[in-house]
Amino acid sequence: MASTPGGGRRPRGTRVHVVSDVHGNARDLARAKDGADALVCLGDLVLFLDYADHSRGIFPDLFGTENAHRIVEMRTARRFEEARDFQRGLWAGIGVDRATAIETAVRKQYAEMFSAFPTPTYATYGNVDVPPLWQEYARPGTTVLDGQRVEIGGWTFGFVGGGLRTPMRTPYEIDDEEYAAKIEAVDEVDVLCTHIPPEVPELVYDTVARRFERGSKALLDAIRRTRPRYSLFGHVHQPLVRRMRIGATECVNVGHFASTGRPWALEF
Repeated sequence: MASTPGGGRRPRGTRVHVVSDVHGNARDLARAKDGADALVCLGDLVLFLDYADHSRGIFPDLFGTENAHRIVEMRTARRFEEARDFQRGLWAGIGVDRATAIETAVRKQYAEMFSAFPTPTYATYGNVDVPPLWQEYARPGTTVLDGQRVEIGGWTFGFVGGGLRTPMRTPYEIDDEEYAAKIEAVDEVDVLCTHIPPEVPELVYDTVARRFERGSKALLDAIRRTRPRYSLFGHVHQPLVRRMRIGATECVNVGHFASTGRPWALEF
């Protein structure tokens, strides 16, 4: 219950906690719903390589921290082809099947992440996630949505997962047309939940990586057309601007949960 200006009490509304870019932080994920009615997760559960701590993730587990330093340096300099050639050499050197090794590591992380999800959780995919595996690990109480809607506390939430094509070639990057079709399928909602932001320079620029990430023009058009109360997203870990208004819509980057361990709270 909350206080009213006259000193009385009014019924408590709905509180939803929102996280994105979990990247292996199962410890804080297990507590992310504390004090809320539901948890919303906007994807990127997998930690392939931590750009802040090069000793963490699937890549350094396989190839060591020094090689992780080198791959981060190449990617930060946008030398993507050189980075891919470097990785091919590393894989050839250890003599194991790349697809099998990565799937085994991802499965291990997913088992931990999905076990940490509180009930209820509503989740969609990030660009580094592997959608076919989610249904194997999602337990009762976790609802996976992509191009779909759900009602929470009387408000309609729409979910669109994944990212758009980039030179990084992360696992769940899709064509602009496919992404736009999912945005269209969600249609009018109170809260539009996506992994990537709308295509606005201030929202897609990462101040640490010093590059523009890919946002969605279709998402931006939908915000202007359907006027949701909120557009919630993640993906850009250190954005130039975390929050801005587009017409009637409050657009919010909910934060890099892997580093902060804190959810963003929505109350209504």
